[in-house]
Amino acid sequence: MTATVVPARRERNPLARARLIKFSRHAAGVAGFLVLWQVLGMFGVIKWLPPAVDTLVRTVSLAVDPDFLADLQGTLTAAVIGLPLAVLVAVPLGLLLGTVPVVEEMTRVFVEFLRPIPSVALIPLALFFFQPEINAKVALIVFAASWPILINTMYGVRDVDPLAKETLRSYGFGSAAVIWRVSLPSAAPFIATGIRLAASITLILAISVEYIVGGAIGIGGFLIEASTGIGADAMIDVIAALLWAGFIGLVVNILLVHVERRLFRWRAT
Repeated sequence: MTATVVPARRERNPLARARLIKFSRHAAGVAGFLVLWQVLGMFGVIKWLPPAVDTLVRTVSLAVDPDFLADLQGTLTAAVIGLPLAVLVAVPLGLLLGTVPVVEEMTRVFVEFLRPIPSVALIPLALFFFQPEINAKVALIVFAASWPILINTMYGVRDVDPLAKETLRSYGFGSAAVIWRVSLPSAAPFIATGIRLAASITLILAISVEYIVGGAIGIGGFLIEASTGIGADAMIDVIAALLWAGFIGLVVNILLVHVERRLFRWRAT
């Protein structure tokens, strides 16, 4: 009698399995947090904390609230304008400082002096020099977002293999060609990381400026108006707006990480 050979069951793709496990853990963590939040808010363990269900319902309803959408647009407009400007300023400057040691040494004092200054402390100065308010927000975003891009660009340029640069020079290429063909591509993953870090700074700073100066348009202005209310509904509005800000930041970070992985498959992120 001939034995029947049963084909072995094909195992699931290990990468897909790892992603499923990772997603399940994230989902479990979020679900556990929401349950804890609901219990604490429902039983008044934390007096100012509204129940999670009420807050999430309000968060969803803000998506069709014309006033909040106008505020959201005001904040995102400043961030969308400020971040590309920061890239245009910081990347060439980082390439210069990372490539020419003499220039880096001459400007090191200014960089170390300006970098620790809190951007929020510069709001009065920005409002004095830049009007209307959106110009002040953009100026502060450019100032704050430039630092992570600048520092990462400098480190990326310094990490370039000297042999690659010398090889290109031996074929008669000039300094500009070496920067364009070797330094910039090699530093690109570092620059991308700097941009991802700067993206979160742009949103934080835009909302901070709106909140401190009492802007008429922006999430910060919405928070001021909501916080002046009375009762649980006011706190629900505040937390719902903060959830939107966090959600936007999370989505932007996920998109930028995805772009990094697509562009730099050879580099672990």
